[in-house]
Amino acid sequence: MGPESFKWLQLLVFSFFYTYVNCSSVEKKIYIELTNTVPCVRLLNATHQIGCQSSISGNTGVLHVLETDADLEWILSTGPHPPYMVLMESALFTRPTMMKMKNTSRVAGVAVIHTSTAPDKGFSPHTSCPNQNMGVYREQYGPELANCNQTVWNPLGNDLSYEDFTFPIFSLKDDNQTQIIHKCFEQHNARVNGSAPQYPLCAMQLFSHMHAVTDTVTCMRRTDLQNSFSVNPEKLCDPLGDYNVWASIRPLNDSQKGHKENESVVIAATRLDGRSFFWDIAPSAEGTVSGIVTLLAAAQALYPVTKEAQPPRNIIFTFFQGEAFDYIGSSRMVYDMEKEKFVIDLDNVHSMMEIGQVGLRSGQNLWVHTDPVSRKNTTVDDVVKTLVSSITSVASSLNLTLKEPDTSQALPPSSFQRFLRSRPIPGLVLADHQSSFNNRYYESLYDTAAYMNVNYPPDLTPEQQLEYETEAAKSLSEVATVVARSLYKQAGGDDRYLNNITADTKTVAKLLYGFLIMSNNSWFSSLLPPEALGRGSILESSPPQYYVGLRLDNSVKTITSFVQFILANMTGTVTNLNQSQCQNPKSVPGESKDLYFYTWVSGPVSANGTTEPYCVRAPVRRVKALSPAFDLLDYGSTEYSTWTESRWKTIRARIFLVASPELEMMTLVVGVAVLLVSLLVTYFVSSKAELLFSSTREAPNTTY
Repeated sequence: MGPESFKWLQLLVFSFFYTYVNCSSVEKKIYIELTNTVPCVRLLNATHQIGCQSSISGNTGVLHVLETDADLEWILSTGPHPPYMVLMESALFTRPTMMKMKNTSRVAGVAVIHTSTAPDKGFSPHTSCPNQNMGVYREQYGPELANCNQTVWNPLGNDLSYEDFTFPIFSLKDDNQTQIIHKCFEQHNARVNGSAPQYPLCAMQLFSHMHAVTDTVTCMRRTDLQNSFSVNPEKLCDPLGDYNVWASIRPLNDSQKGHKENESVVIAATRLDGRSFFWDIAPSAEGTVSGIVTLLAAAQALYPVTKEAQPPRNIIFTFFQGEAFDYIGSSRMVYDMEKEKFVIDLDNVHSMMEIGQVGLRSGQNLWVHTDPVSRKNTTVDDVVKTLVSSITSVASSLNLTLKEPDTSQALPPSSFQRFLRSRPIPGLVLADHQSSFNNRYYESLYDTAAYMNVNYPPDLTPEQQLEYETEAAKSLSEVATVVARSLYKQAGGDDRYLNNITADTKTVAKLLYGFLIMSNNSWFSSLLPPEALGRGSILESSPPQYYVGLRLDNSVKTITSFVQFILANMTGTVTNLNQSQCQNPKSVPGESKDLYFYTWVSGPVSANGTTEPYCVRAPVRRVKALSPAFDLLDYGSTEYSTWTESRWKTIRARIFLVASPELEMMTLVVGVAVLLVSLLVTYFVSSKAELLFSSTREAPNTTY
């Protein structure tokens, strides 16, 4: 390559780089990218698709702020610049409003500003009868109780989360960017004396195109076809799922699946997940966290007593994942028990106690719910009566009032229903409601710490808040004590040890702070392994979210990891193993990974800022929480959950100024005219090149 060619190459590279940088800077001048946005995404089951999506190139509309009925009328009928991108505060995000927008072509999308102020009347975008199609009550089992015929558990449920919207809906954080959006609207789009604004107008563009359509059967079939015939297959959707977490007071050999001889087990259960209308936003304080905290505190209270005086029956503490989506976790465990893929089978299960929503008790009664259908079996009824009598007497000894609803009332939505769907097992569900939920914000953005009365004095530091015993902590510690003592009696323990079983209020306070306020705290850090604290730490300056999500690359949800490690520290034993031995206990005589889970824990931070890690050995396990329908390739199953989440490539939101259609058309016409003139000039110059660029050259004088 000659010097001139090299110069031309340098010029070409420089021109390309300059053009790229210049285009990028022009784009930044045109668009304002919006961060802290969360979309509504598309979910699918065996028969339907729900959620939201944009077109493949994004949806664009003129921005209009919805504040009054007149604004809604402007958007739906009188406004001259459709389609509109609607900006509203969460108080106006109601089913009637959204359904009016759904049924018109004048709305391109919706952006909801999430505020902390909850609607006084309550708000639940979930169904009024959660998980009704996958519970125990159906035509073959208590048909008179099916579909919440006698008890509507969530009367405020408006089904909004189960609608299918053809336009994108985003949640925006109420911060500086929302102020910028409002300013853009006021400067360019606000009506003056009722007249329409003039161009240029402030517009918004939302990108949330979803790959999956129709239902799970369709999207999984298309995915399977691509996997079979495509060189570069692209998944369209993935099953919802994660992991269940369980621990036992006596270790069970994990390498030996199926029935255990002479082993009778009491299952204590709660759920790990929740949801809201928007993807991966699920605070779930009353709906989920109250049960998690109660069961963890009960496990901690029971552990020392069961070491001193083991009850005849084993107790398994179980945390089910994916229960908000047709009982994914519990149905998986029951399936594994039936197929002898779990450490015990259903014959080993003596009884079950489930902790439901217990965070809104506030000094009121606790309620113990049982199944009226299985109790028609005399044997089951006798055991249930004993369980109810036992927990009632324990509550009474603690000056708490525990009552039983009418025995003809159905069970509330609960994991226990999936066990009953397999066989009649004695059991009960503990909750703070007699019939309909006390929770007025079930599966919504407003089921938060504040709603559950987890509040702190304003002058406390984060470390002081961690230690502060809120009223909610005191209330839940009382419930946890009732649960722990009742489980001990249910397992056949000696009543003489009951007074030694008391939940620690300080621990409950720390759990509530970590699960509802901020996971990045000194106590959570001390219970996690070092690799969970470094780069890519699972600790955040906010609470974890409880949406079950996907098991991509065998990743584990943050809440699942927290519960696993906290439970290990509460039910485990500190050993003298070093880090190498802790990570490979097979090399140490007397240690067994078949019986225990070993974890190298970071330990608390000392005064000089260092930590002293140690090894914990605990009978804690994490098992797959994936619907059996996907193992069986039965994507249209009516027996198991079939929920999937669509895949997508881009989630974006931005605002910009849009010119009038007339100006855009004129710009296009002028551009085309310039192009045509350029082509004509180029053609003319090319055809006359010999005349325009010819030059006479004298023949050189050559001497030979």
